[in-house]
Amino acid sequence: MAREQRNGNTGGSELGNFLRARRARVTPADVGLPEGAGLRRTPGLRREELATLAGVSIDYYTRLERGRETHPSASVVDALGSALLLDEPEIRHLRELAACAARGGTTQQTPHELDQPVEPGLHLLLEAMRPYPAHIVNRTMDMVATNPGGLRLLAGLGDWPEGQRNIVRYVFLHPTARVLFEDWENQIRGCVARLRALAGVEPNAPDLTGLVDELLTKSPDFARLWERYDVQGHSHGLKTFHHPDAGTFTFGYHSLQPEGTFGQRIVAYHTPPGTPGYEVMLRLDREPTRTKTTSREPQYR
Repeated sequence: MAREQRNGNTGGSELGNFLRARRARVTPADVGLPEGAGLRRTPGLRREELATLAGVSIDYYTRLERGRETHPSASVVDALGSALLLDEPEIRHLRELAACAARGGTTQQTPHELDQPVEPGLHLLLEAMRPYPAHIVNRTMDMVATNPGGLRLLAGLGDWPEGQRNIVRYVFLHPTARVLFEDWENQIRGCVARLRALAGVEPNAPDLTGLVDELLTKSPDFARLWERYDVQGHSHGLKTFHHPDAGTFTFGYHSLQPEGTFGQRIVAYHTPPGTPGYEVMLRLDREPTRTKTTSREPQYR
């Protein structure tokens, strides 16, 4: 069941799944259409309404949504994106899905690309950034490198073995995460969006499938958000933490992708020197992480 929720079919149906999910989120009022008479059987726009808005036939659109048409033109893709009120990152994702459907499948990466190590220079960069907390995640958000503050900021993550330290797993399954982030719902939405964007073009990628199946099984919140087909994560902003050791504070953050890496991102936090937040950073940088001794296994919710 988890696998069916994750994938559906590959190729054209990933495009169709995205169109169907986003169609359900646009109401007639959103696009200036009357509600019409009679009970609407499904939320959002009807297929014929979206087809009309995009300037295609209902038969053509139905074949697109069912995965039977896999070669939409660029103009049709953009018209659908406009009709669905997608923003630019979402339209780019729709174009990627259409290109993937036209190829008849996914853009599977090689094991070498998936296992790319963190370059020594990036380890040096993390060290040089201290006391600013920073860590490096791969494309499925495994924490593959960190400085001390970058690990301690996510309270309790250091209790897990290194191979289990995944940011998405943490925010959904670690009991501390729900209270650590002031806007926990926003955090989990951003995490799911990053995985959903990857799943759209590589639904069977080996570094993705196990994580998604695990979270679909263990977290109703993840399953709920997975069906929304959001694909836009957060690259910068502010986060407020309620940290069990360091108290309440707000840090700015940026997510940066170094050139020459395959899907790795540096997530770095910042606040001006001389502020209370900077004192928190100094404390996180120098204090040892509390560890549990009762079990070496991850303590999932």
